[in-house]
Amino acid sequence: VRTFAEVLGHIADAQYSICGGAVSAKPRTVSIEKTQKTKEGLIPALKEAFAYCDEIWSGMTAAKMLETAKMFGGEKTRVSILDFNTGHTYEHYGNLATYMRIKRIVPPSSEDGH
Repeated sequence: VRTFAEVLGHIADAQYSICGGAVSAKPRTVSIEKTQKTKEGLIPALKEAFAYCDEIWSGMTAAKMLETAKMFGGEKTRVSILDFNTGHTYEHYGNLATYMRIKRIVPPSSEDGH
């Protein structure tokens, strides 16, 4: 079981490995999950990791999205790899929502107006 900080670090690490895989980039090993344990370390690391994926999404064209890349032991379209990353992030948001509720914090997705 990961701590709250480890889940955030894992999400950040996955941005590099999964989004990078969508463009066949050389894997970036940043180990945020293992090296960043504080809010002050995690927030900038998460911002940078999400900016990395945003840059990859921005570079996608309709044709490029349908090209394939090696991922998870097979060939996947680039857009399916990026879609997997979105799903992966939401799955871990579910973990984080549980941690928030244990601490009596209402997760942002459950606040009024959502």
